[in-house]
Amino acid sequence: MLVDLKALYPKLINLMLDAVFVVDGDNRIVFVSDACEALLGYRADELTGTPITDYMHPDDLAATRASIVRVMNGQPHSDFRNRYIHKDGSIVHILWSARWSEEDGVRIGVARDVTALRQAEEKLRFLAHHDPLTGVTNRSLFDDRLDSALRAARRHQSSLALLFLDINDFKYINDTHGHAVGDRVLCTIARRLKRCVRETDTVARMGGDEFIVLLTDIQSPDAVSRKVEQIVAVLTEPLGTEFGEIKTPSCSIGVACYPANGEDADTLLSHADDDMYRQKGRRSQTG
Repeated sequence: MLVDLKALYPKLINLMLDAVFVVDGDNRIVFVSDACEALLGYRADELTGTPITDYMHPDDLAATRASIVRVMNGQPHSDFRNRYIHKDGSIVHILWSARWSEEDGVRIGVARDVTALRQAEEKLRFLAHHDPLTGVTNRSLFDDRLDSALRAARRHQSSLALLFLDINDFKYINDTHGHAVGDRVLCTIARRLKRCVRETDTVARMGGDEFIVLLTDIQSPDAVSRKVEQIVAVLTEPLGTEFGEIKTPSCSIGVACYPANGEDADTLLSHADDDMYRQKGRRSQTG
């Protein structure tokens, strides 16, 4: 039996999970496959005859137009990503494979929804630089920011401070109430620390119940003292009814200032750590 392949082509195209677009030289949509409705929420008849640029994310228009010029100059583009606006207003991340058909005067593109992939990539990038429990900066990113802050401080002859913070008697919370409760306490502390600092500052978890705060562009030693007082006051606020009768743990904070207490990262971190343990020692003596 002979099969009319030309008659099958539209059916085959509409079976594809990826969406097929045919766009003319004026960027008007000539044809879209049925998969486009799942991709962008529009039926084929709603899109046909309209400019494809109407559905692009405005921030991606310049890069997309550059890709269009490339394709229309005879250079297929098989790995271009951009964003479109779904009919419901949400953003769709799309991976394109496109080429120009000179004989037909149209651009043929196949579009794949990679929104879930993009979200997974962003999550992996976030986890590479942030503590997975509390969401604050991890040690790796903190070290990079400290190095950058020190370079800026040397260049501008400004000051910065490190606050090394340890939660007192945190082991008691874990041992008495369980690690799940302890984790919730750490997350609460991390959120409160972030409330105390500017966007230009950094809160990092160093591991366990230890956090460190990087304060940049410090105007005076008094400013550091006031910040420590603010942090102590905020962290000692009641935990909330969801924690039952668990009392808010106190904290010990060690301070190191650049350049007074050191001019490199290791010296400053060591000084702040030592100062924190001195604070803990004074607490045990008075407690």
